[in-house]
Amino acid sequence: MKYFMGIDVGTNETKGVLIDQTCAIVAFASRGHELLNPRPGFFEHDAEATWWGDFCAVSRQLLQESGVSAADVGCVGLSALGCDCVPVDAEGTALCNAILYGVDSRSHKEIEWLYDYYGREEAERLYGHELCSSDIAPKILWVKNNLPQVYAKTAKFLTGSSYLCAKLTGEYTIDRYLAEDFAPLYDLKRDTVDEEHCGLYCRPDQLARVMNATDVAGTVTAKAAAQTGLAQGTPVLVGTGDSGAEAISTGVFRPGDIMVQMGSSCYFVYLTDHLLNEPRLWPGTFIIPGVYSVCAGTNTAGTLTRWMRDEFYKDALAAEAAGGENAYTAMVREAAAIPAGSEGLVCLPYFAGERTPLNDPFAKGVFFGLSVKHTRAHMVKAGLEGIAYTIAAHLDLLEKEHGEPLRRIMAVGGGTKNPVWLQAVADVTGRQICTAKVTVGAAFGDAIMAALAGGAYADWDELAKVITADRVICPDMQAHAVYEKQRVVFNELYARNRDLMKSL
Repeated sequence: MKYFMGIDVGTNETKGVLIDQTCAIVAFASRGHELLNPRPGFFEHDAEATWWGDFCAVSRQLLQESGVSAADVGCVGLSALGCDCVPVDAEGTALCNAILYGVDSRSHKEIEWLYDYYGREEAERLYGHELCSSDIAPKILWVKNNLPQVYAKTAKFLTGSSYLCAKLTGEYTIDRYLAEDFAPLYDLKRDTVDEEHCGLYCRPDQLARVMNATDVAGTVTAKAAAQTGLAQGTPVLVGTGDSGAEAISTGVFRPGDIMVQMGSSCYFVYLTDHLLNEPRLWPGTFIIPGVYSVCAGTNTAGTLTRWMRDEFYKDALAAEAAGGENAYTAMVREAAAIPAGSEGLVCLPYFAGERTPLNDPFAKGVFFGLSVKHTRAHMVKAGLEGIAYTIAAHLDLLEKEHGEPLRRIMAVGGGTKNPVWLQAVADVTGRQICTAKVTVGAAFGDAIMAALAGGAYADWDELAKVITADRVICPDMQAHAVYEKQRVVFNELYARNRDLMKSL
């Protein structure tokens, strides 16, 4: 029997699975890592120690714990957090820490300069949307402007999955789905580097070759085999971003499906049968040929719940360290007792600026309406509700402004373990929210794409029969009525304070 491996590197953790030909998981491994925040607005990973180090450790653990021979691994799929950038030298070694996705807002001056250079209309035509902190080309420009010695030594500017694939195979590739994050550096009508627009940022030879996510980029080299435990010659997929892989893991295959990834941040992948024109979001292609996507993302979600735990529940953390109840469990239990609307408390969850649909790196977090009756549990509940309001804003933009159908909403990520948060999303949106039967996430998506590429399934339609939903969370329409009124305050809070936020 052949087995298929999938490994995903996320913001705070790397996960891996080994599956058999029926997509049953035979081994799971994970490894936590550090998110670096050296300065306000700067978020980084050590690509060598974290991305590659984790990949090697998780690969070895999967093989060891499953007892599966490396020779029986038919294909390896991989993904990593998207919208990031790492410059590497001619040997594929990172020259500095990787600059992460939209949560890293260091390139805001470059974005302002690009608007002046191109003009707003032309800039948004070239990028396909409002320029934002998730765009990689301004990050490359930041390296050029601020790290000239690194820039001069750079052989390639890579995103996370491209870096991992290169480490495994020696091949520099990027899938079409992630290449769109490099706009305007690629001409995706021809799947080549756009030499006309590239020169402002970097040389054409400094960019990876465009392929499909499920194409085999190459095979495991002898050096990579020694480090990962995989067999030399094992096929390796081009790979993709973690959110695209996570959408695949939940069975988001058809137009009208949307994935809401409730992780460190929220990320959305909505599928459609046509290219949508919406500059506030990120329209483009998808991993599945012939299917288009509209992607979007917030900057905080799980990072906000973690901050609230660390700041408001130090006593619970101490109790957990002494062998008591998990601190997150204590938070959820207390928040569950708070009524919908948190008794007039509203939270703007923009604690690290905000991506879509605001695209404002200067947005700030706010707790509004505090009174002496409010407790830490109210603040936690309001925080979860604030994130739910941002999710609702994206759904409304698609359905009410563009008339796009919402066939099925699949929630994934660590946030699905929080029943109060899930119910808040259902209640705020007034919609049923489904969770996947397999909740491992992007690593499972990587593995099933490897199974497809490795011949275990004939096509996407056959694979769709294997991936099914599990739970359905139904909305409480009385709570929904409360939230509909409170959303007006939520929306006005940002609109009225946007200039003040920037002044800080």
